[in-house]
Amino acid sequence: MNVTLNILIKLTEVQSTMIIQKLLLAFIGLLLIASYASAQGYLKAEGKFIVNEQGEKVVLKGMGLGGWMLQEGYMLKLPKLAQQYNIRNQFQDLIGKEATEEFYKAWLENHTTKADIDAMARWGFNSVRLPMHYNLYTLPVEQEPEKGKNTWLKTGFEMTDELLAWCKANNMYLILDLHAAPGGQGNDHAISDRDPTKPSLWDSKENQEKMIALWRELAKRYADEPMIGGYDIINEPNWAFEGDNPNGCAENNNKPLKDLMVRVTKAIREVDSKHMIIIEGNCWGNNYKGVLPTWDDNMVISFHKYWNTNKQEDIAEFIALRDKYNAPIWLGESGENSNLWFKDAIQLAEANGIGWAFWPLKKIGFNNPLQIHPNEGYWSVVDYLNNNGPRPSREKATEALLTFAKKDIRYENNKQNMDVVDAMLRQPHTNVSKPFKDTLITETGGRILAVDYDLGVNGYADKDSANYHVSTKGERTPWNRGLIYRNDGVDISVSTVAELETPYYIDNIVSNEWLDYTFTVKKAGVYKLFVVYSNEGDEASITISVNNDTLVNSSSLPKELSWKTQYLTKTTLLEGTNHLKLKAIVGGYKISSIHFEPENRL
Repeated sequence: MNVTLNILIKLTEVQSTMIIQKLLLAFIGLLLIASYASAQGYLKAEGKFIVNEQGEKVVLKGMGLGGWMLQEGYMLKLPKLAQQYNIRNQFQDLIGKEATEEFYKAWLENHTTKADIDAMARWGFNSVRLPMHYNLYTLPVEQEPEKGKNTWLKTGFEMTDELLAWCKANNMYLILDLHAAPGGQGNDHAISDRDPTKPSLWDSKENQEKMIALWRELAKRYADEPMIGGYDIINEPNWAFEGDNPNGCAENNNKPLKDLMVRVTKAIREVDSKHMIIIEGNCWGNNYKGVLPTWDDNMVISFHKYWNTNKQEDIAEFIALRDKYNAPIWLGESGENSNLWFKDAIQLAEANGIGWAFWPLKKIGFNNPLQIHPNEGYWSVVDYLNNNGPRPSREKATEALLTFAKKDIRYENNKQNMDVVDAMLRQPHTNVSKPFKDTLITETGGRILAVDYDLGVNGYADKDSANYHVSTKGERTPWNRGLIYRNDGVDISVSTVAELETPYYIDNIVSNEWLDYTFTVKKAGVYKLFVVYSNEGDEASITISVNNDTLVNSSSLPKELSWKTQYLTKTTLLEGTNHLKLKAIVGGYKISSIHFEPENRL
């Protein structure tokens, strides 16, 4: 019995020692994380660049959390409603006030969680831009119980505190961005939830005072938080003070904008001398006439960039501002385009030492890192609110909207568009393509799905690969006409034909476009190569090469309205990594997959 007791005592001692060691290691880990964050320290403007406390240049690589604190209609497939207050009113009409309150409470709890920020850090982003709606932090002027006073609301501050904790845990900077200012800061109503029947920010001294007070309160709260990257004090003002362009693009003075930003800066500096202050010009952030020079020694000039080309001349005016005023510039918002455009824009920015924050992290739509897939009932609500379908019952609409806010928008239920992430974080630094998926051809053969062509600029060539309508003065052109599966220029559609192995296929193939595939072969040997295609024309043909050897200069794809498996040639595949390229000599066909069978297969 004594022997048994001694053994138990020894085991207990060992277990205790192991527990203590584990706790000590965990504590050391936390200290290292805290030390690393502290070592980075506050960001600041030093000459033309943003640096940390060690004087090291920091290139911000981030995403904006659009749609969380502030909804825009297009992100919910409700473009006609545009502003959040319209969306809210229509939801309330459908499901009642109580259910609408439940919806918005769930929305704020579920849209962005720690899992989203953890994923951003895991992928390689180092910063987050938070688009804030002022009404989560303070009451609108007209609702204040005492005129001229500010009621502070805990919701916005608690959400920001929690987000900051997630960012700190991942060693990421958080940039606070006032996206919806009191009254609204522009004539593009959706971006600031502006109600044009009420005084705007520019029409109301009370709204301006509330904005100044809000920034002072935020700065007081976060003055000693080094992982707050900076204060983006007003998003995309777009207002005609004197000129005839309603969005402020023709302004030559912008005095009301500058005066307000100077007053905000003064209020911030009363309580916080450490954080960068980020300013934006008129005309969606880009018209700086009359705004500069800077009035603070820790100030960053932001600009926004959408739908234009990615040449040096496209950012030359902002480089000139940086040089003239010796202040950093930051690409504070960009996106809503193809992977090629993302790669080119980020490559251009980083080549000039400019950090960036793309827009948004998630929405219903395929050209962002995370994609929301709503439940079927939600689409009935969308159809009704867009005047394309009957009014759903209150019960059905309530179920659909609450499922949307409590489940569909959460990170674990979002589709991760890793091709978008790759275009932002890897492709700007290399021309090397990589497999989209791991595809294995075994001794018995196998297939490559046509839509799984390689990631990167050398993985495909398509004639419509991005939207440049601002530069071309043309219409917005879709790069992927199917708006599905991937965000490259390759057109992808969906089939309901049961015999296809995948619902996705390559469509709208044009002459001289090509696709490249990297795949793995388990056993070297001679394999027969087939394609599954359909063709409504008479002259379609393709060229095929494997491992840089051209196998077929031009192989005809006969007219075939249904899907057909067509034998093309034999090829020798190597054990391990192999490459295959399909090039359209004469386009017009569709392709679903590429098949391999061993030559001696019975």
